[in-house]
Formats: sequence, structure tokens, C-alpha cells
Amino acid sequence: MGRGGGRAGCDLQEVRARPLAERRADLHSFCNPRDFQRSPYLSARGNFATIFRGSTEEGYEAYHADKYDEDKNPNGIINFGTSENKLCFDLMSKRLTQTDMNLVDPPLLQYPDWKGHMFLREEVAQFLTYYCKAPTPLKAENVIVLNGCGSLFSALATVLCDPGEAVLIATPFYGGITQSVFLYGNVKLVYAYLDSKITGTSTRPFQLTVEKLEKALQDARAEGVTVRALILLNPQNPLGDIYSLSELRDYLEFAKRHELHVIVDEIYMLSVFDESATFHSVLGMDRLPDPQRTHVMWGITKDFAVSGIRFGTLYTENQDVANAVASLCYFHGVCGPVQHKVAQLLRDRDWINQVYLRANHARLKAAHTYVTDELKTLGVPFLNRNAGFFVWIDFRKYLRTGTFEEEMLLWRRFLDNKVLLSCGKAFECSEPGWFRIIFADKTHRLQLGMQRIRKVLEEREQEILAEEKEQPCQSDQDGKADSTDEVIFVSHHQEPTCAGSSNLGDLIGLLQQQMRSSDWLQKNTAEQFA
Repeated sequence: MGRGGGRAGCDLQEVRARPLAERRADLHSFCNPRDFQRSPYLSARGNFATIFRGSTEEGYEAYHADKYDEDKNPNGIINFGTSENKLCFDLMSKRLTQTDMNLVDPPLLQYPDWKGHMFLREEVAQFLTYYCKAPTPLKAENVIVLNGCGSLFSALATVLCDPGEAVLIATPFYGGITQSVFLYGNVKLVYAYLDSKITGTSTRPFQLTVEKLEKALQDARAEGVTVRALILLNPQNPLGDIYSLSELRDYLEFAKRHELHVIVDEIYMLSVFDESATFHSVLGMDRLPDPQRTHVMWGITKDFAVSGIRFGTLYTENQDVANAVASLCYFHGVCGPVQHKVAQLLRDRDWINQVYLRANHARLKAAHTYVTDELKTLGVPFLNRNAGFFVWIDFRKYLRTGTFEEEMLLWRRFLDNKVLLSCGKAFECSEPGWFRIIFADKTHRLQLGMQRIRKVLEEREQEILAEEKEQPCQSDQDGKADSTDEVIFVSHHQEPTCAGSSNLGDLIGLLQQQMRSSDWLQKNTAEQFA
């Protein structure tokens, strides 16, 4: 039983019962506006932008002020919080410094078409046609290039919604989207809350269903909120879920019924690192239910391990949307020499397939295996997926009362011990105690980071045991175990792992978790048996 499970359930019911406007205000719970001194030099909007800060920003700043370095700063912060691939610098630096990358023609130093140079848009169209398995060739005129997918979210929210209107998204989700759609366009987010329980139509933890989307949409409309679009993340960040073709079709049909635009973020599409998992792009579907309202995003930041190169692309058949977004590209353009480099990279299909993807997938898989094996040894439940750079971890048993305040204290404790993670509240998770860890890092940093995590968890475990001796927690005894307490390691398949199909490592981890997370050993001493 996850400690504080009963209280966490109450928290979830309370969150869902509150009016949407109140819940949206809750988005800024990490901002600490009470501690904020208003600047007389800024507008109200400027002041709000200043306090719009979550644990992500706070931890990110702390990391940059005290970065771990094996030689220069061995006691610095190890960053398992920012979703970056740090496994392929050798491959990318070698490819990006080859002679074909170093062209500087006059057009590259002049203002381009704001949608991007046509030579790059043609390469993007061919690239997406191939890797998305599009049934017919994609068209360059439907491609727009911006400096990253954050800019794309901002631009799309601005041109699809009026101020005060909303976009529907399932939680937990990548929290940067909130800033992208809200700070510029004053567009709100409406949440379809997912949770870890396997009930009804949900056959896996945090499963997105049309029923959950329908409920969130109807609740918003009942409160007078106009919802214009649906955001889908595939592969999903932070869960790592990959949607099946039938699920994608169901979501798109739902959007069509309600005349919602669908913004599909596929930025991790080439970071599916296990052959047992298959990614399906929306652009690979034989027929889109509503092509004029379907807009697909991708970028090189994640799949090519170059988060410092700001490049994102939008594919849409709707020329009204394309032209409106293009009018904002003046603010979000990609410089000419970088456009040339990206085009050269995307057209090098042999290198991508034979060298880069093979090595990247092998390295991601090895790093993922290391971190998940460590979690099994610790007896910590997690979602075992095969896409992206992250593992969604269940630390609920380390929360005494199961509240978001306690989750934040645990997050700060990790940071005090020089390891940066992302807590569930940063993803608007409805259940306190879930964390995201980034595993796409070098072995020596993974080893040291996991040692620091283990130290915090073991200390916290001893504290909880001591606290329970002094004051037993009623919710622990009365609550019922949910699916992720019983199904410790959830596989990438849609059915939960059972004992018959588990390998030895899973069974050992299961036993370790049961012993660590219960008072069985305390109750069943040798003396009692005698």
C-alpha cells in the first residue's frame, strides 16, 4: 500500500471537484506569489510573467549555478530533470562539423521566407514522409519552420484561440506547454485528469480514453469555457506511452465531433529505443478524420540530441493556419546557416539509419535498463515504457500524508542532495508522489545520481518508520492498494505484468518492494512465529 494513499485519493477528488477557474489558478502554485515583490517598472503582465515560475525553473537555475563536473565540481548538481539526450555528443559533433555543413551563401545571410527557406522545407517534407510512413508524399508548402516546438505551441495557441479561450490536454503533461500557450496568447488549459488506477475502460495506469476527454470538455463547457483545440503528445511526456493507431483514430474522431483542432506533438518519434514498441505517426494514417484541423509538430532537439539548436517544424494542410503562424515566424525564425545545417542533416538518410539511430537506440536502451534495474533493487514502482528519455516513478510510499506539499519537500530534499528530478506537480499530475527521472545520460553520472537518490529514499524510509511508531497513520491502514502498488513494473504492453510472464529480476524486485513498503517484517518476527 502506498503510504498516504487514502489522503492522496481525497486530494484527487478535491482537485476535480473545484471549479475550472480555480484549478487554472492552481497552475501557478509553484510561483509563490506571496513571497513576490511587485516591480514598479513592469506592467501587470510583466509582473505575472516574472512570478510564473515552477519547480522546473527553480531547479534549472540551481543546476546552472552548481553544475556537476567530474573534475571541476564533483559535488555539483546532477541534472535528471531536464529532458535532454546527453548520450550522442560524439556522433552529432562529428557530423555537424563535416565540410558539407559549412556553406555560407548570400541567401543564408538575408531575410528568408518567414516559413523557412524552401530547400529546408522540401527536406523536412521528404524526411517526414519517410520516417512517419506517410501513405503519399508530404508537401513542402505545408511545412513551416520555427525556432523550437515551444514557439510552435505559442504561435498555434495564438492563432487558434482568442484570449481567455482554452485548449484541452491530458495530465500529466510536459509543463512547458503551460507557459507556451498562456504567457503570450493568454490561452488557458483544460485538464483531462489521468490517474494510476486500472478501472473501467482503463487497462493501464494513466491511460487516456475518449470518455475522459468527453468529461473534461463537457465540464469546461458547463462553466462557460470555450475549448478550441486538443493537444496530444505522442510519445507522451512524462509517461512514455505510445498511442496505438486505434487510439489515435478515436482521439481524432472525438475532436472532429466537437470541431476541435488537434495539435499533435511527435518530438520523440525517433526516440523509441526498443524493437518491441512501434510508433505510429498521425501523418502515417491512411485517412485523417479532419485534415484541416490536424496539425503535427516535430523537431530535432530530442531525436538528434541537440537541444541547444532551436529548430521545430509544423506540418498542416490548412493554409489559413499556416499563413497565420507564418506571420509570427518573424519573432521565431531560424537563422540561415542553421537552416542549411539542418537540411544537410535530414537528407543524410544513410548516416541517420546506419550510424546514428542504431547507436542512439542502443545507448538509450542501456541507460534505461541501468536506471530501471536500480529502481527494481530499491523496490520503487515505475511505468516501464520504451520511448523518450524518462521514467515515470511512483515515490508515493515516501510521502507520509500523501500531499503535494510533501511531494515538494521530497523534491527539495533531492535537490539538497545534489540531484535534480521533476516532481509530478510540475506536470499537473493529479496524484501526489509521482516523479520523472531523465536517464539519457552518461554511465558515471547515472551511477552517482542514483546513489544520491538511494540515500534520500533510505533516509526518508527510516524517518517514516520512526514517525509511524510515534503516531500511526490511519490512512495507511484503511486505504486500499491500487493497481500500481500491486503491479510494480508495468510493461510497455497494454496489459499489466503478471507473475507468470515476469522474469526473475521482476519477481525479486516485487518481493523487495512488498517487504519495503509494508510492515510485514515488523509484524512477523521470529518471536511471534515461535
